Amino acid sequence: MSRVAALVTSALLTRGLTAGLRHRAPGGRERWERKNHAGRTVELYAGPASAAATALAAARVHPAAGLAVLAAGACGAYDDTVGADDPRRGFRAHLRALRTGEVTSGAVKLFGISAAALGAGLVLKERPLDRLLAGVVIAGAAHTANLLDVRPGRAAGAVLALAAPGLARGGAGGALAAVAAGGAAAVLPEDLGERAMLGDTGAHALGAALGTAVVSANGRAGLLAHAVAVVAATVYGDRVSAWARTL
Repeated sequence: MSRVAALVTSALLTRGLTAGLRHRAPGGRERWERKNHAGRTVELYAGPASAAATALAAARVHPAAGLAVLAAGACGAYDDTVGADDPRRGFRAHLRALRTGEVTSGAVKLFGISAAALGAGLVLKERPLDRLLAGVVIAGAAHTANLLDVRPGRAAGAVLALAAPGLARGGAGGALAAVAAGGAAAVLPEDLGERAMLGDTGAHALGAALGTAVVSANGRAGLLAHAVAVVAATVYGDRVSAWARTL
């Protein structure tokens, strides 16, 4: 699949699925509305639409990449639905709850995305250490994109900007970068205009798509550098989110 085809497929699928969800509004329109940070009513259609679209487009490049993106979006959707009213934020809070026997939606998301990312790493890379690093990069990229989703356009804009250099690459890495860029570009105007919200569903999926692009395009040195970056973002998650709010 060429980079142009991957980008166009991802973008058009995202727009088409968004329009289809908006038209049908399964469960009623109120179910698809939230208040954003400024108290404005925004739609949630872009989240599942971008997750499904990028998963389908990524699967055309490599099935393992598509499954990783789909799993990240599904885990994000679970947290959006079940954990919407949970005030706890950050992995530490959810792991503390887990130690007391409470399985939160955030814990399900953490372990679900990590397992899917490691599974994708097993397929995308050949050597054990590379497979482990690949899993860290994919899961970490998904989480980092979600950390940035604190103001309109932050997550989608970051994914688009970070995917852009990958468009110059050939092979699966370039095609997967195009998938991430296409999905992000399709949702960015409405996200910036505060008409739509990605939620965990869309942010995690777009981040995972970006992660699979990085994994496909890099050897061990590149994987290690990116793994260090996403682990640092996770450790300093509150600071990353605060920084994103100021942009």
